[in-house]
Amino acid sequence: MDKEVVAWKNKGRTVEVNGHQVFYIKEGSGPNLLILHGYPFNTFEWKSVWKNLVKDYTVFTFDYLGMGFSDKPKEHEYSFHEHCEIVNFLIEFWGIKQTHILSHDLGVSIVQELLARDLASQNCFKIQSVVFMNGGLFMDSYKPRMIQRLLSQSPKPIGRLLSKLLTKKKLEKSIQSVFAAYTQPTDKLINQFWDILNYNDGKSIAYLIGRLVFDKLNHQERWISAMQNTKIPMCFINGPFDPNSGIHMAKKNNLNGIN
Repeated sequence: MDKEVVAWKNKGRTVEVNGHQVFYIKEGSGPNLLILHGYPFNTFEWKSVWKNLVKDYTVFTFDYLGMGFSDKPKEHEYSFHEHCEIVNFLIEFWGIKQTHILSHDLGVSIVQELLARDLASQNCFKIQSVVFMNGGLFMDSYKPRMIQRLLSQSPKPIGRLLSKLLTKKKLEKSIQSVFAAYTQPTDKLINQFWDILNYNDGKSIAYLIGRLVFDKLNHQERWISAMQNTKIPMCFINGPFDPNSGIHMAKKNNLNGIN
């Protein structure tokens, strides 16, 4: 495994949550900041901005169950409900009462669920503010990649097979498609993501996590209502060239974010 990925793993610790080990990192000083990563990798995607964040914040982050360095149960029903239950468990474990949240990709949907729970007083902590980066906030303008559609919409036996057949070359093309022409990922980063995806046979269950992409449809009305009714400050940072949730999503939904 790449030495930088190993160093990232060594930076963190694990805690048992409902019988599974969840990897987390806590570092820095200042106001609390919870950062939530995307699919299908892990907290390592924050590495390039980590040093800047921990200068000004006490940063908390974790690998979702089924991803990164957390456990990857194969016979498991992954859900946004479970992700939010783990967030609340960790907030209590860390002993914090309030936090700002920075979210990306799959993480934005977890935050939407947290916002809905906040309105119903179902969280154990106060959300001070939210920053959404690119992600499927609005399913009517979200355009998942072909590989996401195949992994998430196929019957489980086919999804399992497709996960096993996923190669580094196919992954590379998928990753490159969401980067702008002038910010293309290096070969080193592709190799690091490949290491992370394969850690503890994670590639074999990629289809199980991918199914959450379309589970969002079941929550859209409630989540959008939460965004409309919350008093929590929100900001949207948009990478305009993202084919999934780039400038087309921002324009269609009149999001006055940062491009």
